[in-house]
Amino acid sequence: MKHKQHRRSDCPINFALETFGDTWSLLIIRDMVYFGKKTYGEFLASEEGIATNILASRLARLEQQGVLTKMPHDTDERKEMYVLTEKGLDLIPVLVEMANWSAEHDPQTAAPPAWIALMHAEKEKMTRLIRETVRSGGSVFVGPESLISKYM
Repeated sequence: MKHKQHRRSDCPINFALETFGDTWSLLIIRDMVYFGKKTYGEFLASEEGIATNILASRLARLEQQGVLTKMPHDTDERKEMYVLTEKGLDLIPVLVEMANWSAEHDPQTAAPPAWIALMHAEKEKMTRLIRETVRSGGSVFVGPESLISKYM
């Protein structure tokens, strides 16, 4: 029997924040979508420097919330991989909007200007392509099948 967690309110924004609203959870999802990270070690190596206990906690919470799922690694039986569920893939438009907003308002953004221009010009198409790419195991910026390699 699943333990029902206490909610502060039934407000839809509160639900979202309680599901994925902390900094680390969104960065894990970002790493999966934009950089193709799938393993604990890959998440641990992110430049923000997440602590091991926080990473383990956030991965477990995202799995419990149905945002991602854990499965055996394709090539290394000692490792596990994390992949976004359909519920997790539904967060891609949120990430796109956050990245667009940040690129517009952060003068020190590391986002490639050509990518941001493309995302503004063809947001719906690119959001759909990001979702399809991530669903099939790819990412936006990393790997031979990355979206940036196809569009930049």
